[in-house]
Amino acid sequence: MTEQQSIWVFIEHTDGQVADVSLELTGKARDLAGQLGYEVVGLLCGHGVEEMARDVIRHGADRVLLADHPELAYYRTLPYARVAITEARRRRPEIFLVGGTPNGRDFAPRVASALRCGLTADCTDLQIGDYYLRRQDATFRNLLYQIRPAFGGNLVATIVNPTTRPQMATVREGVMRMPAADASRTGVVEAVTPEFEPGDFALEVLSRQVRHATVKLKDAPVIVSGGAGITSAEEFALLRDLANLLGGEVGASRAAVDAGLIGREFQVGQTGTTVRPRLYIAAGISGAIQHRAGMDQSSKIIAINTDPNAPMFQVAHYRIVGDAAEVVPMIIEALRERSMDQRAAE
Repeated sequence: MTEQQSIWVFIEHTDGQVADVSLELTGKARDLAGQLGYEVVGLLCGHGVEEMARDVIRHGADRVLLADHPELAYYRTLPYARVAITEARRRRPEIFLVGGTPNGRDFAPRVASALRCGLTADCTDLQIGDYYLRRQDATFRNLLYQIRPAFGGNLVATIVNPTTRPQMATVREGVMRMPAADASRTGVVEAVTPEFEPGDFALEVLSRQVRHATVKLKDAPVIVSGGAGITSAEEFALLRDLANLLGGEVGASRAAVDAGLIGREFQVGQTGTTVRPRLYIAAGISGAIQHRAGMDQSSKIIAINTDPNAPMFQVAHYRIVGDAAEVVPMIIEALRERSMDQRAAE
């Protein structure tokens, strides 16, 4: 196997834990590599993070390139990019995947620019396929199809990079399934020596503060979201009550956020959080493609809307035609009655 026959994943980590998106991408890389016969390689920078490398292998990597150095203890653009650029030039990966996180969006363009290769941002799917380039009268085999919403989410674009390597893409958090850890998997942890330049340390970290998100939509088993059909804070309070009864979180479409009914951290969709709960209830959400792109992989979807032709009904498993302000209280009442009956039976 040549060095170029590999799919790389940039491994992010915080507070001693590998970022979920990096493990999601490792699983996706494993699927793509299975089609191509390639090696899956994780690129891990940090200090004292060897156990994380083992975790990446358990989630599907064949090899982890481990750059362990005190200057890499926390993410900084230039030192991290230097490691990636140096190793990519040396080993020539075919594909390089990066999580669409704030750090990933900072890291990937600098690496792509230095390597003079293309970069597709915020992909929602990755596939392997062929492409015929007319001006060269040539067919390129086994390219990475980089699929993402375009033109404000009104179209889905498939982007290919036939002539330069690596094929680079950032991928949104939560759009790929998290692979199960396999404790029996073995792989190679290969130490690499960073080759820094003086200019890589132009930025000095004086202090670091971490603020953990209080809204955990991504991990919620149930999400009850409201949209333009929810017209008041009181109606949103009903959605929160329903979410609490179901052991879930409340969410929202962009229309509800823009209306000031709920904070932006609750937004689900292309410009919010991508989720895949066991149950997603869309109350008063018409179902624009930008919203559906962030929740259409939910296991079960219940849509409530007064419009029987609402686009949300196209992806819903259960459809309720009605006013959410009237339907949601009925659901709450039914759940409370059932809970009371269960307690009485006990």
